[in-house]
Amino acid sequence: MNMSTPFGALKQVDAGPLSVGYADAGPADGPAVMLLHGWPYDIHSFADVTPLLASAGYRVIVPFVRGYGTTRFLSDDMLRNGQQAALADDVITLMDALGIDTAILAGFDWGARSADVVAALWPDRCRALVSVSGYLIGSQAASQAPLSPQAELAWWYQFYFATDRGRAGYEKNRREFSKLIWRLASPQWDFDDATFARSAAAFDNPDHVAIVIHNYRWRLGLGAGESRYDDLERRLAGFPAITLPAITLEGDANGAPHPDATTYASKFTGKYEHRVVEGGIGHNLPQEAPQAFAEAIIDVGSY
Repeated sequence: MNMSTPFGALKQVDAGPLSVGYADAGPADGPAVMLLHGWPYDIHSFADVTPLLASAGYRVIVPFVRGYGTTRFLSDDMLRNGQQAALADDVITLMDALGIDTAILAGFDWGARSADVVAALWPDRCRALVSVSGYLIGSQAASQAPLSPQAELAWWYQFYFATDRGRAGYEKNRREFSKLIWRLASPQWDFDDATFARSAAAFDNPDHVAIVIHNYRWRLGLGAGESRYDDLERRLAGFPAITLPAITLEGDANGAPHPDATTYASKFTGKYEHRVVEGGIGHNLPQEAPQAFAEAIIDVGSY
């Protein structure tokens, strides 16, 4: 990947099973914020949020999720595991590697789920939370329950990925596939080709397809996780409450599958606020509405 980024030179650090590529901005002694991206996006979802937070005095860490960008597995033999507990554990191991005791966690899509999991299971490591689309902790058992036909239609790619044809199709067409998801998930976002290409470079990671396919197959119970995460998954299957200060966000034009805010408000038992970001804002909220995303982080940090 070209190391000329809006964040400056990217860094690498060994953390748990990974060598993690990440951006590190703002004062080194500032309160830490970790910004967590989803699929099919990358750290550039936070290209405009990061300088806003850095100028407000925060140390901003923006890591590539496993299977994206410059993040690599340290062993060829490890399962390319995309289950929710593994992705959330990556956040903790990265914090440990960087000597960060506690941070505000903020994310969307996969990143919001990881932030929710850390806030629920490791509340001593999370000062506060900003989560796009709210409470996204899931379980394999809950995913067995059928949804309405209209809701199932929105998950078409999850079913596609359950097949060998789907894996081959994503491998062959990962850029075209991802651009389609961007358009469906953010129907009013007028991104240009250069903006897409900047993020799409992260999908050239050699483990990208394996991680994406495993993430969605695991959810449906079609892919096994790793036994070392069994206890964490058991706890998550109980849908634990999040007791920390939290702000949930939703774009007014999110075309991706997402829960209604009324269904998860009770899961946030600390100081809590839900905000709808207007103006045709879709699924990639931090990139489409960076000011609103940064403001939520600054506000929740003062709760």
